[in-house]
Amino acid sequence: MIRARHIGVTAVALLATLAGTPGLAAAQQPPGTRPSTTLSDTELPPGWQLSAQGGRRELVWHAPAPVPMGDARVEFHAGGRLLGVPVAGRDGRTFRLALERGRPSDLKDVRALAGGRRLDAPAEHRAPGRRTAPPVTVPAAPAPAGAVDPGRPGAYRTLTSAYDLDPVTLPGLPRPVEMKAVVVAPKNAAGRRPLALFLHGRHSTCYKPGAEHDVTGDWPCAAGYRPIPSHRGYLRDQQLLASQGYVTVSISANGINGQDWQAEDGGAEARSSLVRRHLADWADWAAHPGHAPAALRRVPRADLSRVLLVGHSRGGEGVNRAAMDSLYPPPADRDGSRGPVRWTIRGTVLIGPTIFGQNPVADVPSATILPGCDGDVSDLQGEVYVDGTRGVSSGTALHSAVYVVGANHNFFNSEWTPGQAEAPSSDDFWDDEQERDPVCSPGSATRLTADQQHRAGATYIAAAARLFVAGDDRARPLLDGTGLRAPSAGPARVLTHAVGARRGGGFLPDGPVTVTGGRLCSAVDPDPAVSCLDPEVPGSSPHFAGWETDRETGRRAVALAWTAPGGTTAALRPGAAVSLAGARSLALRVIVPPNSGSTPFDVAVTDASGRRAALGRVTVEALPGSGRTASYWAREVRVPLTAATRAGLDLRHVTSLALTPRSGAGRAWLVDAWGWRPGTPAVRAAALPRVDVGRTTVKEGDSGVRTYTVPVKVSGHGSGQVRVYVLDPATGRAQGRVVTVRPGGHDIDVPVTVRGDTSFSYDVQHDIAVKAVHGAVVGAHRGGVTVQNDDPMPALTVTPTAGRVTEGRALDWRLSLSEPSAVDIWLPFRIVPVTEGAELSTKDVDPRWLSEWTGEEPDPERALSATGAWVWMEFPAGSTRYDLSLPTVTDQVAEPAESVRFEQTDDDGRPVPGGVAFTGTVTDAP
Repeated sequence: MIRARHIGVTAVALLATLAGTPGLAAAQQPPGTRPSTTLSDTELPPGWQLSAQGGRRELVWHAPAPVPMGDARVEFHAGGRLLGVPVAGRDGRTFRLALERGRPSDLKDVRALAGGRRLDAPAEHRAPGRRTAPPVTVPAAPAPAGAVDPGRPGAYRTLTSAYDLDPVTLPGLPRPVEMKAVVVAPKNAAGRRPLALFLHGRHSTCYKPGAEHDVTGDWPCAAGYRPIPSHRGYLRDQQLLASQGYVTVSISANGINGQDWQAEDGGAEARSSLVRRHLADWADWAAHPGHAPAALRRVPRADLSRVLLVGHSRGGEGVNRAAMDSLYPPPADRDGSRGPVRWTIRGTVLIGPTIFGQNPVADVPSATILPGCDGDVSDLQGEVYVDGTRGVSSGTALHSAVYVVGANHNFFNSEWTPGQAEAPSSDDFWDDEQERDPVCSPGSATRLTADQQHRAGATYIAAAARLFVAGDDRARPLLDGTGLRAPSAGPARVLTHAVGARRGGGFLPDGPVTVTGGRLCSAVDPDPAVSCLDPEVPGSSPHFAGWETDRETGRRAVALAWTAPGGTTAALRPGAAVSLAGARSLALRVIVPPNSGSTPFDVAVTDASGRRAALGRVTVEALPGSGRTASYWAREVRVPLTAATRAGLDLRHVTSLALTPRSGAGRAWLVDAWGWRPGTPAVRAAALPRVDVGRTTVKEGDSGVRTYTVPVKVSGHGSGQVRVYVLDPATGRAQGRVVTVRPGGHDIDVPVTVRGDTSFSYDVQHDIAVKAVHGAVVGAHRGGVTVQNDDPMPALTVTPTAGRVTEGRALDWRLSLSEPSAVDIWLPFRIVPVTEGAELSTKDVDPRWLSEWTGEEPDPERALSATGAWVWMEFPAGSTRYDLSLPTVTDQVAEPAESVRFEQTDDDGRPVPGGVAFTGTVTDAP
């Protein structure tokens, strides 16, 4: 699950229980304007409803205001587990998720989350505890400057051009996608030049010129609308790299953004294919300059053996996948690169990225920029591009996390920045109407301006280029946790930590370990006693960002808590001795709570003979944070191994690591510890097997039992281990196991048993999710078997049992199904204007009924249909009858006969073709 970092109370819904009516009928008003009600025994918060149409049962959330199109996906959760990813409506407010089998009572504590942030909670419950939080920590004075400053422009003048090729069809998307880019290159640069390719993230696709807020996610754009030029938002970054000798190209991906809701992976495969299509063209133009568009004839030839990929948000996940697909090609029928790979990706830069698959490429160096005030991908799940590489391959590639205090998500792209963008844009950080955020609200001491943020981003992109592509090791201390800074980043406080490079033996809580004096905790678990960080604690940790499952095996840390200096010592003993031979220092990544100041620790190690050495003291500085930030982030600290050498320890066989807190009281989490020495080794990608999970759709049939297998392809070379999670379709609970995979094998064999019947039911998805453990990569991480219902819904008839009454009596109808169903059925009806005669008004019905069903008062008097009431008829499994009652009142006004009309609709209020309609009439009392 994605961790919810804000407490929210589930509002008790209004009950629409009618006297004398078996079961419940629920009324739902137009989105965002009326309170919700309940179905069965499930209490749904305001804005939520259950529906059933087209053979599907759906959970629907109507947001009180449009949810901006962003990179974090909107997710539905219930009871601490991920239900799924809903489809967004064109209005930006309606989100629908098809549900599998299971009673509505499974929907406890439903929530809409995006990037760990709760979207559906009242504002007063979004970030509790802020009024009693300690003062915000303002970062200390800037760190010492590094030996090089990659943010300084180079010696070349630059030239800008563009190309727009024929659109292409990409995997999983029905409509063609543009092949459009802006190019910035060095003028008069001799020889072939390294290539840097930029890919923007998921943003609105189209805008209407002159309209302040008129943006859409359509593709192609409608008449009168223009494409938003998101790909032009990195021109300053491109100009800096081009001045340093790089050919840079920033590609447009609006066509993917307008369609990626259809893709199970959020569009990662399509984005990879788009990147590789462009790289294939650049490889062709480098080999045959005459093939290049005329606009590129003055651009130096690109050196495709030196490629840097830069991706923002979902673009980050896209370029990570492109790096994987380049090293470990996907199955041929899904490959969008048009032929053999003719390029080498030296590194990636990932800006506020998503990582839905949690499948980083271990053998391609990376730098992941984490914006401390990210309001979109607010759980900073991109940390997994660092943590998720541990133990997967050789560990020689450097993977750096670059935490930028006070940066938001959007302002790294000038086309997403107010005052700089061509189209409407906004600050993505979600401020609170009641209280400014002390860390991230504009104008706070820690918040960056748009220009400061963009300058810092450009500087650290250039630092990664200098290290990964140019091979300049002087840039490494800017990225690897050494703590040096690049002056061109200006006043921005940029903090880093890393894994890989020349780090040796590691103390990793993920493997077989014994912990004393602390608690071995799980990154993701619904039980607060097991999880590292209680989901209800204000604020969250990027290290504990959730995934597809409600709990995970193999993602752990060591939790420490103490009440006095030296009162406890936490010791971690791995299952096998760790070698620190050749290391200069021990590098530890330690989390302390935000705003907790400086926390000192004494560090000691013990060898296999029992000899112990106190290495020294380290101090971990807290980050500034609030209930709206993901600031439980590990700081890297290093302690020299000199004392261990003097004490005669056998550093080839270190058996334990001990931490003793020296502050008065506090909490901390040890993420990992490594033997560290300087340098950046050459990276050689290992030959690994690749796993791709597919999906197959089958009919349930009318009889018999059939067994299907989840389609999984294993390609590549060698053997490796992955963890396979099988998700229960009724509960969503995951059961995981480690599996060894080999190319062409069928080691991941998940059977699905399907029993045929002739009773109406709903479609059911039997899903699995796969994650690499060691010596393997995972492309398409999720898939399964979808079992489609192939039986029609029972026919509905309506019989008036009191269809014409005098005022003061109740109108009654009996709704009947032609046969019982194996599942609950909900049918929506809407009160619509009558076709002839007068209509019942709001003063003709019981005011309690009116309030419970519509949330409105009788005054001012108006037609009952003007309230827009929807009535939901529930038929529990096995039931065929539903009695509906509408009580009326007696008045002293002489009136003609008045009627009410109910019409079967879908849950957008549109009439169902061939649906049922019925009326009732009320006359004056004699």
